[in-house]
Amino acid sequence: MHRMFRAGFLFMMVSGTAQAETIKASVNGLVCSFCATGIEKTFKAQPAVEKVKVDLDNKLVIINTKANQTMDDKVITALLIDAGYTVTDIKRYNQ
Repeated sequence: MHRMFRAGFLFMMVSGTAQAETIKASVNGLVCSFCATGIEKTFKAQPAVEKVKVDLDNKLVIINTKANQTMDDKVITALLIDAGYTVTDIKRYNQ
């Protein structure tokens, strides 16, 4: 029993250290699939990004980072401003 507890505790510690993030950036100016494609291409080129999706209906850029990686809000904002958009909010969620 003690071994099972210790093994479960170690698993939780290991699995807990490899967290990734979901980052949702609210963006003004997203109106077409061409916009979405450009943003996806820009963020996929970033080393910390595992996956990116643009939700045109809700004007969101949803970024999933790789395990143990993150992106600074300033970097996200700069990439979107350089692409011609305005960032209104950034929220983070642990996966």
